[in-house]
Amino acid sequence: MKRAVFNALLIGIVAPSVWAAPDALVVDVYKSPTCGCCSKWVDHLKANGFTVRGHDTENVVAHKIRLGVPAGYGSCHTAEVGGYVVEGHVPAKEIKQMLKEKPRARGLVVPAMPMGSPGMETAGRKEAYDVFLVNRDGSTKTYAHY
Repeated sequence: MKRAVFNALLIGIVAPSVWAAPDALVVDVYKSPTCGCCSKWVDHLKANGFTVRGHDTENVVAHKIRLGVPAGYGSCHTAEVGGYVVEGHVPAKEIKQMLKEKPRARGLVVPAMPMGSPGMETAGRKEAYDVFLVNRDGSTKTYAHY
């Protein structure tokens, strides 16, 4: 009888951690508490299967520096997921692709706030924009084009 109780306790402790969703799909987002487009980008991530932990801060720049966002590639919010930085309005599709490929890089960036990017949707207005892969040395290359 004691063995059955032990096994039940063991399953109750170990199984949830085995069955839990991988941490790679948890995105920590650092944003201004008053930024509407940041909240819309968070909604985009959630609609695409990510779990998001929002961190409202008045000093997003500190996180950009900490995570290695290159100068001139900033946007209104900064995030990290699976050991990578995600700067700006990067589509969830590209984040998932990066997590699948696991490049030796810092992460992905969409500089500025292009109209039509996730979180920046406006009726009838779309700008072409690039998603850049930031290499470990801070250089960038085009990862995707929209």
